[in-house]
Amino acid sequence: FFQKVRTAIQNWFSLFGWSKGPNPISIPYSLRRDLYKVQMTSSEIFKQKLGKDTVYDMLLHLSGQLLPGITSSQSLSSDPTRGILQLCWQHSALLNFLESQGAHLPYVMPEFLLEPDDYRKWITAETFLKVVFCDVTNLKIWSDMHLFMLEKSVFEKMSKRAWTDLLLQVYKVLVLPRVSSHNISDLFDSEGMQSMPRIKSEPLSSNIYSTHERIILTWLNKHYEKNRKIVWKNCQKGEIPPMRWIINFDRDLLDGLVLAAQLAAYCPYLIATHFVRMYTTPETPEQCLHNCLIFVDAMHAVSLAIDIKV
Repeated sequence: FFQKVRTAIQNWFSLFGWSKGPNPISIPYSLRRDLYKVQMTSSEIFKQKLGKDTVYDMLLHLSGQLLPGITSSQSLSSDPTRGILQLCWQHSALLNFLESQGAHLPYVMPEFLLEPDDYRKWITAETFLKVVFCDVTNLKIWSDMHLFMLEKSVFEKMSKRAWTDLLLQVYKVLVLPRVSSHNISDLFDSEGMQSMPRIKSEPLSSNIYSTHERIILTWLNKHYEKNRKIVWKNCQKGEIPPMRWIINFDRDLLDGLVLAAQLAAYCPYLIATHFVRMYTTPETPEQCLHNCLIFVDAMHAVSLAIDIKV
């Protein structure tokens, strides 16, 4: 399950996370590698690569602002230890910025976003700084000042999870809020929609979906109810599908009909070429697969290449 989530996040941010168009990413490897440095082998100078397809560019594109304290020409100290500490501070600024926007990342520490080698250097540097400010003649105190270091394999798992959850929260606080509630009260005013149950958009009316997600659910209900009698009026594989109340993003979308109704609302010419061949009351997984194949094919027909798998 985690692998599927990570793949979906990689695909979305590769396609839509950048101002200059698609930029393939790999979690966490490319994000860690491209984030901060180029090592000059002759002089061991580390230079910040802000402004060149880094996570900072992504946040600038999605939020419209650079992180507080981060500039487009920022560079790390030429001293490796100071450079790692400065880098960890920048990661801390990244997390603080997202949390100020409403993100929930309580377990993600700045050091989890580092490269494995830099993580070990950070542990060493932090231990040294703690020792400097304690009584080094007391060996018991000195031994206690060592920080716990994760094994490389464990750190890689932690880093992969941290970067995945970070991007999920970026989507939650910087992308979903673009969904506007403008005219939300007008969605059910059309004929035949008054009898549909309403999905409340108030912040405290659900402990599962956010206000923006519930606006999307309302949008799904609107277009399905408005278009089901139009899209499948001349269906080849059944009668007009029955009314339904769409209250989630998984079970209610499995048969492809709700998604097809949304696409038909904006591209009605796909009805005759694609959607009339869908099963309107699918009863088997094979019939649901048939419907979803048609829906994905319709997306490709209008160049909605967002890598959705059937």
